[in-house]
Amino acid sequence: MSLKANWSYPTAIRFGAGRIAEIGEACAAANIKKPLLVTDRGLASMEITLRTLKLMDDAGLGSAIFADVDPNPTEKNLEAGVKVFRDGGHDGVIAFGGGSGLDLGKMVAFMAGQTRPIWDFEDVGDWWTRADADAIVPNIAVPTTAGTGSEVGRASVITNSETHVKKIIFHPKVLPSVVIADPELTVGMPAKITAGTGMDAFAHCLEAYCSPHFHPMSQGIALEGLRLVKEYLPRAYADGTDIEARGQMMAAASMGAVAFQKGLGAIHAISHPIGAVYNTHHGTTNAVVMAAVLDLNRPEIEERIERAAAYLGIEGGFDGFRAFVVALNDSLGIPKKLSDMGVDTSRLDELVPMALDDPSCGGNPVTLNAENVRALFEATI
Repeated sequence: MSLKANWSYPTAIRFGAGRIAEIGEACAAANIKKPLLVTDRGLASMEITLRTLKLMDDAGLGSAIFADVDPNPTEKNLEAGVKVFRDGGHDGVIAFGGGSGLDLGKMVAFMAGQTRPIWDFEDVGDWWTRADADAIVPNIAVPTTAGTGSEVGRASVITNSETHVKKIIFHPKVLPSVVIADPELTVGMPAKITAGTGMDAFAHCLEAYCSPHFHPMSQGIALEGLRLVKEYLPRAYADGTDIEARGQMMAAASMGAVAFQKGLGAIHAISHPIGAVYNTHHGTTNAVVMAAVLDLNRPEIEERIERAAAYLGIEGGFDGFRAFVVALNDSLGIPKKLSDMGVDTSRLDELVPMALDDPSCGGNPVTLNAENVRALFEATI
């Protein structure tokens, strides 16, 4: 092992119930005077969004909103959002919502001043240096789910509407200037979304914990994130008004996204193409394939998972941990198979190379190849 790595950790987070009331102060801290709130269609007319727009207006920031955002946002959504941003003379973005709203909002802030196409900034090598850093406007992130962790990330996932491939777009200045993590905003999440987003946070922590790369800070954060999900996701699922559980899940979501600087793996390598082709919910897809990926990686992670199980109070070592994952999925109403989500085997010849091209492959403990990736798809469909 080479004890040499590049580390960086995230941004200012205003965490706590009711802190959405500080949106005006957050914009002032980020030097934003005329923000555009970017969210998804489902949230556009909800009370938490309307309240936030009023808080913005009361603070003299206006109440401009863009909500033409798909569940898996595309470059077409981005182009429309950038046009609204430019036409409105905005100087910053409030990215509001779950992963789709957060990712698209961050990209509107990133692309508002760029002249090159979005795909020129894919997270490949040093492609991020192609961007005009001075033209990137600040963004503030306000998560309304507890799963993606995009609020503390320097990247967004955008789906190419023509190829149906998800691409990760990265730049250090995509990191939100301020995060408002207010668990009261998550109270209205349906139980199904609570489950899927919560398992997304669990998957982030699990894959980061299992990644072979050297990053002990992320390793520790991932382990504690697993504990928070284990303790609080069932409570949030059972009672959406449980503010303590909602808050702890918001913390776990941010922790998962911080932790996966250490790497992701086959769970995400499979989930990304499935979501792009079949438009499935990302976190739920992660949950469905999780046990099969544990089985694949067992030769490399068994001892590490045994340590995690002991910390989490799960008996039975690796087998006990795997059984816990299956039981947790069942308790949350997660489908047993991808076929239950509309996925079939007819497009395996497309999905396998898409998975192998996904950057998450590099963090998987067992080297991925066409044979074992196809076997994973077959085992989970």
